[in-house]
Amino acid sequence: MTAIRAVTFDFGQTLASLDTALLCRKLGRVGVEAPEERLDAGLSAAWSAYDHAVRAGVGGHPWRVLMRALLVSSATIEGKALDEVRLSETVEWLWSEQPKENLWRRPIPGMIELCEDLVSAGVPLGILSNSEGKLRELIAEMGLSSLLTIVADSGRLGIEKPDPRIFEWIANELATDVTSIVHVGDSLEADVEGAVAVGMRAIWFSQAGAGGRADRSRLRRPELVHICADASEVRGALHELGLRF
Repeated sequence: MTAIRAVTFDFGQTLASLDTALLCRKLGRVGVEAPEERLDAGLSAAWSAYDHAVRAGVGGHPWRVLMRALLVSSATIEGKALDEVRLSETVEWLWSEQPKENLWRRPIPGMIELCEDLVSAGVPLGILSNSEGKLRELIAEMGLSSLLTIVADSGRLGIEKPDPRIFEWIANELATDVTSIVHVGDSLEADVEGAVAVGMRAIWFSQAGAGGRADRSRLRRPELVHICADASEVRGALHELGLRF
């Protein structure tokens, strides 16, 4: 087995999660009621809808699929569910707001520190995300300048995971063969299967308390994949793969 020399990370739901408190406040600006605890409770089903969309080959980054499913289960106006028109309008408004105030900005405990430790140890690191084209700006806004070296933002590149070209692009930027990279991400189809298909190893990051949906029986190449539920488990998997940091 080829030695692992570099690590790439997805961003949303891997390094930073959906900030449901911010989403609650934003929805309130347009008269939609969605308490934070109800949004949190609806995340698992919403991510299942997202995964299904990716499996079905929905292009254009199925952000709207995720948000629509979340609002269906969590949002009301004067105690009533949003009708189809208001639901669509709200999803589109939230999408238009993403470049100004990205909702994926709540750091996942331990994951940023893990990345910083890798950088300090000289391990080549990249961020590889299906995003809206403003990921560099978000990372800088969050004060994570050490992670800005190599960023593959699908919104800028015009290529989305699991397309092999985006994995090959970041491998080229890291000056590392794809077989020497392990990719860490939360989506089975976009991150795990996408990485494995080009020859990378993968870590399926699936938080138990945040819509975790990992199931080893779904893996096509389970021998190439670690499943981790938190930062300490990711750290352990990277050590097992031979990285020292």
